Amino acid sequence: MFRTALRNVLAHKARLLMTVLAVMLGVAFVSGTLVFTDTIGGAFKKSSAKSYENVSVAIKPGVTGKGNSRDDERPHLTERQLDTVRALPGAASATGSVSGFTAVADKDGKLIGDGWTTRGGNFSAGKDGTDARYRMTDGRAPLKADEVALDTKTADRAQLQVGDTVRMSVDGPVMHQTVTGIFETDDGNVAAGGSLVLFDTPTAQQLFAKPGQYDEIDVKAAPGTSQAALKTAAEKALPKGTEVVTGQQLADDEAVRITAAMSGLNTGLLVFAGISLFVGIFIIANTFTMLVAQRTKELALMRAVGASRRQVTRSVLIEAFVVGLTAAVAGLVTGIGIAVGMRSLLGSTGATLPDGPLVVGSGTITASLVVGVAVTMLAAWLPARRASRIPPVAAMSSVHAPATTKSLVLRNTIGALLAGAGAALVIAGAGMSMDTGKMPLGAGAGLLLIGVFVLTPLLSRPVIAAAGPLLRPFGVTGKLARQNSVRNPRRTAATASALMIGLTLITGLTVIATSVQKGIDKLAADSVKADYTISMVNRATDLSPEVEKTLGGLGSVTASSPLRNAWIKVGGDNQSVTGVNTRTIDRLVNLDFTAGSTAGLGGTTVVVDDKSAKHSGWKVGDTLPTVYDDKAKGTLTIGGIYKGNDMLEGVLVDTATLDPHLAKIADMKVMVKTADGASAAAKDSIEKALGNNPAIKVQDKADISQDAGGMISMMLNMLYGLLAMAVIVAVLGVINTLAMSVFERSHEIGVLRAIGLDRRDVKRMVRFESLLISLFGALLGIGLGVFLGWAAGRLIAGSMDTYAMVLPWDRIAIFLGGAALVGVLAALWPARRAARLNMLSAIKAE
Repeated sequence: MFRTALRNVLAHKARLLMTVLAVMLGVAFVSGTLVFTDTIGGAFKKSSAKSYENVSVAIKPGVTGKGNSRDDERPHLTERQLDTVRALPGAASATGSVSGFTAVADKDGKLIGDGWTTRGGNFSAGKDGTDARYRMTDGRAPLKADEVALDTKTADRAQLQVGDTVRMSVDGPVMHQTVTGIFETDDGNVAAGGSLVLFDTPTAQQLFAKPGQYDEIDVKAAPGTSQAALKTAAEKALPKGTEVVTGQQLADDEAVRITAAMSGLNTGLLVFAGISLFVGIFIIANTFTMLVAQRTKELALMRAVGASRRQVTRSVLIEAFVVGLTAAVAGLVTGIGIAVGMRSLLGSTGATLPDGPLVVGSGTITASLVVGVAVTMLAAWLPARRASRIPPVAAMSSVHAPATTKSLVLRNTIGALLAGAGAALVIAGAGMSMDTGKMPLGAGAGLLLIGVFVLTPLLSRPVIAAAGPLLRPFGVTGKLARQNSVRNPRRTAATASALMIGLTLITGLTVIATSVQKGIDKLAADSVKADYTISMVNRATDLSPEVEKTLGGLGSVTASSPLRNAWIKVGGDNQSVTGVNTRTIDRLVNLDFTAGSTAGLGGTTVVVDDKSAKHSGWKVGDTLPTVYDDKAKGTLTIGGIYKGNDMLEGVLVDTATLDPHLAKIADMKVMVKTADGASAAAKDSIEKALGNNPAIKVQDKADISQDAGGMISMMLNMLYGLLAMAVIVAVLGVINTLAMSVFERSHEIGVLRAIGLDRRDVKRMVRFESLLISLFGALLGIGLGVFLGWAAGRLIAGSMDTYAMVLPWDRIAIFLGGAALVGVLAALWPARRAARLNMLSAIKAE
């Protein structure tokens, strides 16, 4: 039986090719993902470990308990503590570091690196004038306030050399600095594509903290002193609550963070690999079902001469094992190539990745082989079981018994129950909140897809029959194509289901993304009256108050207001308060009041968002005891309650009331209205007034919507690319099904040719059949996608008031057109093969 199984594999190489390709693509996705993430993760870990080579112990200020403090208000270490650490027994050297956001412009004025990882720090020279963290490759370290050093990668991207002047910004105002040196670093942010600027220590402290203050002190142990011993000595010498961590612990923690970060990417990619493999299961099951059906006589004869049911099952499973192993090995090799390609692709887009060898772990090899073999054997198990049930008497006929009415009724009943339960769960989940509704909706979507798949043979007849009038003009070929499509409903269903799954996901995601984008557009239009909103590019750093003063002095600006954030204790609870210019805020934002208004806003009268009011039980007219950040006490009176949104929420208070209690005045955003409205000239004048600053974004309403929706569009395009793998596998399934169908119908096609059907009509018949199967799967997928998109949108609407479902008819039309194209392309080879069949040979075929 083993030899027979191997012989069958070799005898049906062409028929099994599509199955091998389907499994290979899925396994390649799995292995490529694992190799790519292992390689990148290993490179980052190696780079991170290098950055801690000169750190035996790191000392940080610890946490003050004020978790919502801004960067400029966080605790710092002092010069005295640095001196204390330097005097520790076993300390060879101690370096104080301070850092913060620093945007660097290239020669065209564009921001270099990722806004989130564009950092500035201090060069702390030791006794020999060097800093072990940074290796100067050209020039010298900065010594004065107008001097900086740049990392080599930033200097290359900006085309800057020693002696050049570079424009940069820390909190808004533009700084013109002279480049005195270029250095190499093992900093992970730089390796990931960010930039690093070094100032002399006093300048860095002035920019990022206060004179004499540090964010961290790094200590290197003297020879013979362990990290643990140095840590103990530091803990005894420093104030209680100071955080002391060994360099090894820092490296280990960073490795854990890198692993966690790569795990998210890994999981996301593997989900799509799983979808591809799931789609591939239909192809494999179809292939083996048809192979078994074609070998009915052979298998029955084997039973007649003594083969047991178990031996027949084992024979089919051995075939599946050989096919799966071949596909898995090919997929593993292809996946390694994909990983190399993904890394090169990221490099070509400008993303900078740390150097490191290609990592192909034993776990990746094992996972690829196990997945490929397991998926193939799982899909082949049911056909193998059917093969074992072929009675020996069937050797008298080559036609296998069709499915019984009982089995079809059972299948349809199970499918209806699963689909009904899934739809009920989806509808129930859609009516819940985001936190509680995600699980029911996800489980319901899974059950619904499975239920519809089980019901697909039942659905295929009426749906495909509905296409009859469209095929009528094509005469006999159209009629034959429709009849052939429903001749074997299970095969048609399995083929169409592969496309259905991919299009369900694509359509659902598109409906959600389009609706969210419209919601964002409406939010920006309804909430903002200002022509422009000005903020830092990284959104995490506050603007200098000089920005608002500069804009307020522009002749074209008719109204401006900062959004100045702080946390103070209001009514006994910590609350987010936003300082605004109460004289102009009405001209810059639309506040939808449920009670009161902005009429009395100013002085100690404030307005609050509805969620804060509901949570604290506040109402208009309430007087609230207040404790400011400087511990000063006062009272605030509620003059109105408005509906909060993503643009504006919390307590709005006059800046004149808030500013005297702030340690440092800084703005989240500045909103401005111009005399002539938003225009290219107005935007240009604002940018020029701010020095064409690389750290600052000037955005109108359209820019805000595009910025918020840009991430959605980018993610959607990535998902399209990932789901394309499943669609490719589905295309292979259509080709496979048609090829098998043509083989089975050789006799029939020969007879049709003999009675007058020419080769062109044969091709057209096969193409129409392919088109019907593809469009049937597309209609099911688009219908399910719209339903699931509606349900997911109901959840989103709970946290986004402006969300409204939008059906992207243009994209849905593209999806249908794409499905039709899939049908046409998939039929090319089977149709050509059918048309080239020798008429007499085909008639003689059994």
